[in-house]
Formats: sequence, structure tokens, C-alpha cells
Amino acid sequence: MRRFNVTGLCNPNKHYMVDITNKLRQIKEMIDYGDYFTINRARQFGKTTTLSRLCSFLADDYIVISLSFEGWDDENFATSENFCQTFLEHIRRGLKNSKESKEYQESWIDTDVVDLGKLSVYIEKMCQDKKIVLMIDEVDETRNNRVFLQFLGILRAKFLDRADDVGSTFQSVILAGIVYNSMCK
Repeated sequence: MRRFNVTGLCNPNKHYMVDITNKLRQIKEMIDYGDYFTINRARQFGKTTTLSRLCSFLADDYIVISLSFEGWDDENFATSENFCQTFLEHIRRGLKNSKESKEYQESWIDTDVVDLGKLSVYIEKMCQDKKIVLMIDEVDETRNNRVFLQFLGILRAKFLDRADDVGSTFQSVILAGIVYNSMCK
């Protein structure tokens, strides 16, 4: 029996929900093009549900790494080493649901990534000859943290390098979160 859900992730087998297939196709076009973009809406507008549906929608064409900053505490963002290790652990967990082989997943384990420079090199190796989409939900949990902003700088630099055919990076990066009025000023 299905019912209305207004408290979190919607499952079409359990909850009434609108058909978002056309929205997923539009998002996939952006991903196919290599766009990096954000999904910003207020709470309970379907951001997490859209990302969840998008994982399945993209599974045949991309390796999708989906993670959320919900539940990350200040310690995870305190230093670049903490951020890198937590980020990589969440990537490993996210890949457990991937159709990629176990050996391939294990090749992504690197405990020597202790700063953002090494994480940049790691991302380049990880994305070499692979179409990987990185989705991060609840980015508003970072509260404009310095380490996260530096990570965004690395992603942007890699995005620009890709435009010049230098190095490898994610096919697409999608950041989702709520917008606070104070952030818009």
C-alpha cells in the first residue's frame, strides 16, 4: 500500500510521487555534456529523491558516486587530512553498490591521501578512462567550511583543465542542498 511521504527520500514502490523521468533526462543531458551544477531548493522539494532516482537512471552509462554530508561533524572538516580520509571512506562505501568489479573498487583504496593536493592526484587516477559522476547531497552542512571551499577549488581547477584536455576528472559533479537567505546576499 502506497502513501504520501513528506519526511525524506521517496520510494515509488511505497510512496505516491510524480513521474520525474523527463527531469532525469534533462539532468542526464547536462551530465553527458560534462556540466558541473547545483540543485538548490528548500527542504522537502525532492532533492534527495531526485539524486536517488538519478543513480539508477545513470547506472548503465556511468559510475555514480553518491554521498551526503548529512551526519558529517565539524571534525570531518577540521583539517584537509580528516576531510580527505572521510571523503574517500564515503566513496568506498558508495562503490559497494556499484556494478564495478571488486578488484576495481579495491584499486581505489589509497591511505596515503592526507591532503587536498594528493586528493587531486587521486581523483585524476580514479577518473582516468572512466566516466564517473560525483553527487554530493546536503552540501549546506559544510557551512562554508574552509577545507570544503578548497576542495571546490580543486574540482573547479580540474574542470577547467579538462576543457584544455589536461588530466582527468569527474564527468560531472552535482552538489545538492538548501539555500539560506543569508547565503544569497
